[in-house]
Amino acid sequence: MLDDLYPNVVPGPPKPSGLWQPQVFTMPRGTERYVIEGLGAILVRVEAGDRVEVINTEGGQPCEIVACGPDGTGDVGLLGLSGDGAPKGLMRLLTSGDQSLRALRMGLEARGIDLAHCVAAYVFDSTTPAGDTAEFTATREGTVILAAPHATGIMDFEAQDTATPLTVYIRRAVIKQVARFELPDPLADPVADIRVHTQTAESYFVKAGDYIQILDVDGRQCTDFQCFDARKLDKGIAHPLDVTTTRTIQHCIYPTPGLHGKYYDHDETPLIEVIQDTCGRHDAFALACTAKYYDDIGYPGHVNCTDNFNGALADRGVPGRPGWMAINFFFNTFLDDHGVLYSDEPWSRPGDYVLLRALTDLVCVSSACPDGTSPANGWNPTDIHVRTYSGAETFQRSVAYRPTPDAEPKMTKQTGFHESFDRFTDNFIEYNGYWLANCMATEGPIKEYHACREKAVVLDLSPLRKFEITGPDAEALCQYIFTRNMKTLPELGVVYTAMCYEHGGMIDDGTVFRLAKDNFRWIGGSDYGGEWIREQAEKLGLKVLVRSSTDMQHNIAVQGPESRDILRKFVWTAPHHPNFDDLAWFRFTPARIGGQDGIPIVVSRTGYTGELGYEIFCHPKHATQVFNAVWEAGEGHGLVPMGLEALDMVRIEAGLIFAGYDFSDQTDPFEAGIGFTCPLKSKTDDFIGRDALIRRKEHPMRKLVGLDIGSNVDVAHGDCVHIGRAQVGEICSSMRSPLLGRNIAMARIDVAHAGEGTEVEIGKLDGHMKRLPATVRKDLAAYDPGKTKPRS
Repeated sequence: MLDDLYPNVVPGPPKPSGLWQPQVFTMPRGTERYVIEGLGAILVRVEAGDRVEVINTEGGQPCEIVACGPDGTGDVGLLGLSGDGAPKGLMRLLTSGDQSLRALRMGLEARGIDLAHCVAAYVFDSTTPAGDTAEFTATREGTVILAAPHATGIMDFEAQDTATPLTVYIRRAVIKQVARFELPDPLADPVADIRVHTQTAESYFVKAGDYIQILDVDGRQCTDFQCFDARKLDKGIAHPLDVTTTRTIQHCIYPTPGLHGKYYDHDETPLIEVIQDTCGRHDAFALACTAKYYDDIGYPGHVNCTDNFNGALADRGVPGRPGWMAINFFFNTFLDDHGVLYSDEPWSRPGDYVLLRALTDLVCVSSACPDGTSPANGWNPTDIHVRTYSGAETFQRSVAYRPTPDAEPKMTKQTGFHESFDRFTDNFIEYNGYWLANCMATEGPIKEYHACREKAVVLDLSPLRKFEITGPDAEALCQYIFTRNMKTLPELGVVYTAMCYEHGGMIDDGTVFRLAKDNFRWIGGSDYGGEWIREQAEKLGLKVLVRSSTDMQHNIAVQGPESRDILRKFVWTAPHHPNFDDLAWFRFTPARIGGQDGIPIVVSRTGYTGELGYEIFCHPKHATQVFNAVWEAGEGHGLVPMGLEALDMVRIEAGLIFAGYDFSDQTDPFEAGIGFTCPLKSKTDDFIGRDALIRRKEHPMRKLVGLDIGSNVDVAHGDCVHIGRAQVGEICSSMRSPLLGRNIAMARIDVAHAGEGTEVEIGKLDGHMKRLPATVRKDLAAYDPGKTKPRS
């Protein structure tokens, strides 16, 4: 009867929201994580009782440990270790001139540590399995330096002895009462250190040419930034950075490091340039929070950035405003497809920063956002820190990326060939963690395109990710994770293959090199490919090492009809290796420049252009000499440098696919036009995704096809493909072919309309107000579908 009087309820108290967050926000209190890149080192402070755990992330990486007391005297015993010898690996790293070790050099100098009077302890060796750990407990206060050295600094291509990362966890014996992250080490000697405490703002002066580093100390906090030309302020002109002017000139939502990196006032005067950015996601350039904003949502009197700006700028000659436009760093807002501005928690992690350069004398103001009413700062207003550095310092332009959400940020690098291509252009763009030439200043993409088709070109492909797969179970692992049959791959052979998830969706495409019976090298497009391979090896318990070698192998491609004539002038191969002229398609050989004592290289007959061509792999230290050898040999052969714009043209014309455009984890190799990489009948061993691929092959939904377009109007990735009112597909990649004289594209279309000669329409504007006629081609490739050129 009581059930009739009272409603049924869900029993028990409320449950917390279920969510997954990156490890940096979920580690136990008092735990810190550091990643030492191969050929890198870190310095950390320890106190009595702190526990240090070192993990051999990828396996096979030695670790060198130095410890010192508070006075800088060597004291490796504070970790319970005995010295094994001089810290030769660490000293070699510090004398290499590597700019990434600048902070470490400063830390050693500040603590009075002289490595020449220290001894090191060594843990791990070249046979250490991935994931192996070593743990130590500090018995007293001190400083610990940990390094991931390499015996020579240069990987032996045949021995595959690459340098790989180490992961370090510090578990503090004394946990702070207030959970806060450590302020990262400065990038150089600071001119000023300014703490912007939570819910406040600070103004400061910066000289022309000096740098401004704005740090999110604890992560997920936003900060408003504004600045003024100091000379204009002296004249009573207070013109701040302007939204409309900056967007109009830069053609982007907010400037980023590179060509489009400047912010302007409304006089079109450039005030600052973005040099480095570790977050990559910021506000869409709205106003700083105002009193009216909080009043209107029911929080009258709430502290706000605009009032804080007015207070901080009052003695700088800047009149107050009811609302300040500002650069809202780390504030995650965006415009959706319907023009609606939305916001969410910031993407920034503890220690993320933006580095700016003042283009004139500036008066600046920075805030620590006080918004506790929205996800603007993860509901937790914290501090912001500002450092300024002298303009005499040198910082490379870079952005950060993370291979996985838990990974530490990696900054954009210059390849070993950067200086060689810098002779021809300043137009570099960020690609896959490196700066690559987009096009040459004197040639331009059309001329570069024709040189590739008619003569020869040289281009930088160093960002391709390389992983060494070695050990007694290497073949078994490769057979299980790749779609191609690795058992039939000969030594010094190369095979193009796909790598798929269980559901058949593609992780990546790339090439596998077989160096020996149990030695393989995977060359793909993403760091995650290597992470995933390592995960599978660990899950299966296989005796194999999967180690990254990207930073120890940079590569250029020499492509075009005359590429063989160029390379034969200087490529020397040992008698027990194939002669260069006998190198068949999809074969490679270790070689040297000029003779048996020349620079070691690996030459493969592979490419991404649809032409006869080769790739040359070398250590970054040798890159300039390798490029010069190619360039000198190219005299009289019409050799020109080529950038990414022209590369994109030739690869589309040849029907070669590109990650993110022509395939993703939602497309299988058949839908991506590379079904030939899945020998489902002839490969008798199981591999990841095989059952799903059989099902998807027998019941196809979409097909990648080539389109000839009857219009010179540009077609873009994502444009819809229609038959009548219905959308039947979308454009993947497109170009205007100089050789064929027409627009062409690759598109993924429903199999019902993928037949040769099918007439379709490509939608522009809203997909209906403007249509372009197109016809499905017989072959995916518009140029040399039989691949007679690269086979020649």
